[in-house]
Amino acid sequence: MVFDINLTKDKPAYLQIKDYIKDMILKGMLFKDEKLPSTRELSLRLKVSRNTIITAYEYLEDEGFIYTEKSKGAYVSGVKIHSQQGITLDWNKRINDYTKKANTLDIVKNEIAWQKGMISFKSISPDNSLFEMEEFRKAFLNRITLEGEKLLNYGYAKGYKPLCEYLMKYIKNKGVNIEGKDILVTNGFTEGFDIVISSLTERGDRVICEEPTHNTAIKIMKLHGLELLGVDLEDDGIDLEKLKTVLSEKEAKLAYIIPSYHNPTGIVMSSKKREEAYKLFSEFKVPIVEDGFNEELRYSGAHIAPMAALSGEGNNVIYIGSFSKILFPGIRIGWIMADKELISYLESVKRSRNIHTSFLDQALLYEYLLGGNFEKYLKKARKVYKEKYEYAIRCAERFIPCKKVLGEGGLHIFVELAKGLDSREVLKRCYNRGVIFTPGDIFYTEAQVKNTLRLGFSRVSVEEIEKGFRVIGEVIKEMEE
Repeated sequence: MVFDINLTKDKPAYLQIKDYIKDMILKGMLFKDEKLPSTRELSLRLKVSRNTIITAYEYLEDEGFIYTEKSKGAYVSGVKIHSQQGITLDWNKRINDYTKKANTLDIVKNEIAWQKGMISFKSISPDNSLFEMEEFRKAFLNRITLEGEKLLNYGYAKGYKPLCEYLMKYIKNKGVNIEGKDILVTNGFTEGFDIVISSLTERGDRVICEEPTHNTAIKIMKLHGLELLGVDLEDDGIDLEKLKTVLSEKEAKLAYIIPSYHNPTGIVMSSKKREEAYKLFSEFKVPIVEDGFNEELRYSGAHIAPMAALSGEGNNVIYIGSFSKILFPGIRIGWIMADKELISYLESVKRSRNIHTSFLDQALLYEYLLGGNFEKYLKKARKVYKEKYEYAIRCAERFIPCKKVLGEGGLHIFVELAKGLDSREVLKRCYNRGVIFTPGDIFYTEAQVKNTLRLGFSRVSVEEIEKGFRVIGEVIKEMEE
C-alpha cells in the first residue's frame, strides 16, 4: 500500500491524511476489508505524531469509510459506489426567460474585464487600504465575547435588534421623522431594492426614474418586466417640467430617485428641487423609493436632508440605505426604512427568501459603529476621497475634451463627450493602451445615449488618475481628428 502524501502547512495534517485515504477508497484504490497501516507505522512513514494518525482514523470511522477491530487495527468499510450511465442535458433550452434576461443584463460577464496591470476607473467601491483593521478585530472580539454562540445560530428576518435601533437613530439624525417607521436589514442595496420592487409592483407596471440612473436598479426593474419612465436630469437634479408631464400623462406605480451623489452623474439634487419633486409625487400619490447612495461623502457645502425628511409623519417615502460604497462592502449589509405596516410585509418576503441577513455580520458592524469608529473612519476617508475627487475634476477638465464634467462628491465623476462620439469605441481604444472605464450607455433605460462615461477614482492613485485621464483624452482627440 503506497501513501504518497505531500503534506502542506495550509491545512491541519490529520485532515489532509483523512482526505487522502478517503479519496483512495472512493477511487477504488483501497478495497473492502483491506487493512490500513497501524497508527504507529503510518506516523513514522509520514513523519507526524501518532495522535495525528489516530485523529485521522477517528474521522474516517465517523464518516463510515473505515472500521476498527480491537487489538487488530483499522480496515476499509464496504463503501458502495454505483456508477450510472450519465445523461447530458441542454441547459440552454431549459432556463427560463428571467434567467436569460439576467444573463444578458449581467455587466460583469458582458462588459470589458480588467486585466492585471491596467488602470481601471470602473470601480466605485471603497479603497480597502483605508479600513481600520485593528478596530475591526476589536469589534469582532468584543461582540463574540458578549454574545458568543448566539450569533452563530438563526436570527430574525427583520434584523439584529441593536443594529436596527442604531440605524433608526442614524436616520433620525439626517432629519427624518421616524415616528411610525421601522427598519428591515437586507443583504445590501440590491436585495433591499429587489424586495421592494417584488412586493409593490406587477409585470407591466410603470416606474419613474432619473435618466440616466443606477444600472443595478435598471437591471432589477427590467427583470421584473416593468416599464421604465426615464426623466432627464438637469445640473441640479431631475427636470421638474418633464417630471410633471410624465406624471400627468402616464400612471406610475413607483418612483426611484437618487438625490445625493447620483449614480452615475454625481449630481446632488438641490433642496428646492427636492421639495418641488416631493410635492409633485405627493400630488399624484406616487410612492418614492429613495436611494441613499453615498450621502456621507459630502466634501463641501451644507447638509441636504434626504427626501425622506420631507415627508414628516407621512409614509410615502421608502428609504434604502447601505454603507457598501463607503465601508465594508464585503459584509453586504443594507436596510429599508419605511412605514411600519409595509416593513411587516417586506419582512415576510425577506424571510421567504433567505431567512435573515448574517447575524454575525450585523452584530460585528453594530459593535464597530457603536465605538465611534465610523465617524473617525469617515473623517479620514473624506479627506482622501476629497483630494482624489478634486484632482479627478482638474485632470478631466485639463486632459479630456468634452462638453461637460459632472460630479459634486462621492467616488466618481461623469463625463459627457461631444455628440457623435461613442464611448464604447473610446473604451476599445483605451483598453489597448491599458486603461478601462464604464461606458455610460448602461445607465440609460433604453441605452440610446452613447457619448457618456463614468470614471471611478476611489481605488486608483492620483498618479494613475492623471496617467489614465491623459490616455482617455489622447484617444478622444485622435477620434475627433
